[in-house]
Amino acid sequence: MLFRINLIKQARLATSISVVALTASLAACGGQSADNQAANPGASTEAGSDKLALKQDVGLVGAGASFPAPIYQRWFQDLNGKYPNLQVNYQSVGSGAGVEQFTAGTVDFGASDTAMKDEEIAAVGDDKGGVLLLPMTAGSIVLAYNLPEVQGELKLPREVYTDILLGKITKWNDPKIAAGNEGVQLPDQNITVVHRSDGSGTTSVFTEHLSAISPEWKDKVGAGKTVQWPKGVGAKGNEGVTAQIQQTQGAIGYVEYGYAKNNNLKFASLQNKAGQFVAPSDESASKTLEKVELPENLRAFITDPEGEEAYPIVTYTWLLVHKKYDDPEKAKAIEAMVEYGLTEGQQVSGELGYVPLPKNVAEKVAAAADQISPDYKISVGQ
Repeated sequence: MLFRINLIKQARLATSISVVALTASLAACGGQSADNQAANPGASTEAGSDKLALKQDVGLVGAGASFPAPIYQRWFQDLNGKYPNLQVNYQSVGSGAGVEQFTAGTVDFGASDTAMKDEEIAAVGDDKGGVLLLPMTAGSIVLAYNLPEVQGELKLPREVYTDILLGKITKWNDPKIAAGNEGVQLPDQNITVVHRSDGSGTTSVFTEHLSAISPEWKDKVGAGKTVQWPKGVGAKGNEGVTAQIQQTQGAIGYVEYGYAKNNNLKFASLQNKAGQFVAPSDESASKTLEKVELPENLRAFITDPEGEEAYPIVTYTWLLVHKKYDDPEKAKAIEAMVEYGLTEGQQVSGELGYVPLPKNVAEKVAAAADQISPDYKISVGQ
């Protein structure tokens, strides 16, 4: 029996997923029937349960970002229900480890919240199959906090949340925080900053934003998957940071919106480039993405977005796959996995705290991924 993913209880949020392969009759593989299409009205026009005609059971192994782990877990569970002879195992180990394992060839695909840089792509090499960067979903990074006595909206101006992270503001009732939150009762309590301890794409996106808005941060700390934090305590993965914030009164830390939302963490409204305070939501993240032009190589770095309604810290998250696989069955399976994420998978984005891909982005991703196997055609129709 396939397990149900409970995103509300942190203790049950798995850091890895191994969807149990079910017994399938290969005799059922063949062309899609009209009845099958009618039974799957939400699927793409070619996406029937018999579309992936695998000659044998196929297992795919992936590793990487914790940011998209909840939605990937859901996709790979549902994908196994559609194609019982395809098993996908994804381990949430952080973007840094995901890039390393993908480059070393120890996994079939990787995942990262920040697009690979030129030198990282070069390290994969065409002799290892090359690399395609496929944005599969998007989401916001929030500043979540644990202040039970604070009711209502907490607003953090750009210079204030930067100064908190630099260690220059150390108390929650600091005048600079109070000035932006008239009428909010702020406690005389020390601030505990919680940050990632592992190599993280979430950290890279977050610190790129801080470097874009603060020359002091850029000079003293900089940006990357790992940085030397001026203060605070470290935790592994979005899961670990979420748990640490929950356990520490007075804590503040950066996590993916879905983790904060589904674990009932409070999160601040942040001041954007236009000077407006915007709360993280599906709508505000979509407003951010509307301003981003995704290039042909599908790499985009959103450091300080334009727009009155844009939330300031939003990122795509990428699957890292090879342009070619020695095993033709794996190549077909990779394309089927990508197709599922671009079609049925997008329909569960909102409930898990992610932003569905714009239609034109999904079409670009499909076109890029469709070169992997000559025996499979990705369709992102209706």
